[in-house]
Amino acid sequence: MFRSFVLTLLLSFLTIGWSFQATAQGTNTYTVQPGDSLWKIAVKYQIGLSEIIEANPQIKNPNLIYPKQKVIIPVIDRIKSIEHQVIQLVNQERQKAGLKPLRANWQLSRVARHKSQDMRDQHYFSHISPTYGSPFDMMRAYRISFSYAGENIAMGQTTAWQVMKGWMGSSGHRQNILNPNFTEIGVGYAEGGTGKYYWTQMFIRP
Repeated sequence: MFRSFVLTLLLSFLTIGWSFQATAQGTNTYTVQPGDSLWKIAVKYQIGLSEIIEANPQIKNPNLIYPKQKVIIPVIDRIKSIEHQVIQLVNQERQKAGLKPLRANWQLSRVARHKSQDMRDQHYFSHISPTYGSPFDMMRAYRISFSYAGENIAMGQTTAWQVMKGWMGSSGHRQNILNPNFTEIGVGYAEGGTGKYYWTQMFIRP
């Protein structure tokens, strides 16, 4: 049985901005409880499993953790706060248009964040990544299920308000933001590199 996918791939825009290299804000230490797994801990803190594994080289087998074991959790609360501001602004625009709000999907935000980091680290500005391929290839690689999907990217805007103003001023990006077919959103933000600020919005309908 075959199923068709409706995919939206729109152009991006570029402006100039200033910033500095972003790093994790720090770490928290979590004490493993009975019944825990690294995946459950990742969901609890809404941080990627691979990020937790990378922060804990002392855990030789990620499938085996034990009660009272200490696990280091990377803290990126400031980055998440900026990403959440974009999501709030998106839903404000959708409300003005009489549309339902998009549900924030933290796993999709992680994908979008990695896309922004990839643009920074690989020195490109495009929907097609030399690392991941198309946005839809990337979502599938991260096991994000969708029947309809789209992406907006931007570079150089210094605040959530500025990037949203730019996207809403572009017909293609505005169309994604106000698309009634989308139900979920992920936003990824990264600082540093030649573009200084990198932004990615990913939209899906499961």
